Amino acid sequence: MIEIDNVSFRHGVAPVLQDVTLLLPKGGLTALVGPNGAGKSTLFSLMARLLKLQSGEIRFDGMDVATTTSMELARKIAILRQDTHVTARLTVRDLIGFGRFPHHRGRPGPDDEEMIEKGLELFELSGLSERYIDELSGGQRQRALVAMAYVQDTDYLLLDEPLNNLDMHFARTLMKQLRYLADRYGKTIVVVLHDINYAAAYADRIVALKDGRLSAQGTPEEIMTADCLGALFDMEIVIETVRGRRIALHHAG
Repeated sequence: MIEIDNVSFRHGVAPVLQDVTLLLPKGGLTALVGPNGAGKSTLFSLMARLLKLQSGEIRFDGMDVATTTSMELARKIAILRQDTHVTARLTVRDLIGFGRFPHHRGRPGPDDEEMIEKGLELFELSGLSERYIDELSGGQRQRALVAMAYVQDTDYLLLDEPLNNLDMHFARTLMKQLRYLADRYGKTIVVVLHDINYAAAYADRIVALKDGRLSAQGTPEEIMTADCLGALFDMEIVIETVRGRRIALHHAG
């Protein structure tokens, strides 16, 4: 369970988050959505302890992110930042292998190698395993970074804009893989998304932020309404149902 209690955050005097309180049950996929500047990535960074909490508390299964050691937190939460840069000349296999460090602490064993192979296979990287990261396309590099987070094998997986640089095929494939991890292995996944239709198609619950405050939360069916999305994005949005799923036609109009 993820508990977020009265979290606020400022950059200087400018408020970025204001009194955000959330309770996310364990298991399943939660999508964080909202317009630019809503505070999604800031909330993500506070959850991942990439930013220091200024007020409020965040806990994972009762584990306080402000006081838990980095090694303990790394065995509980795996993260993928939006601005991850890899400067070292590493192969795809080497990069993914870094995700196992909290488990082997520099002495990898058979279990670690098996998990790396699973990551390569799941994210369709086996054929690229010996390629260097700087030789990959943006989409291939993004998949390798997600695979590195996956092999960390934590209960919680936090991903900030993982669909960046991915074409339609691999964006859909990645969301299906995340859905599989939640369903098959009981992972708790929190993902920041710009595309509301991906959130509606694959998430169990959607949390919407606007102007640093919690705007709405609920199932995709509850969030995917013209009134809710119109208020969130300040625009008229037509909602249609296709194959039993609600789709926002935000490109029209």
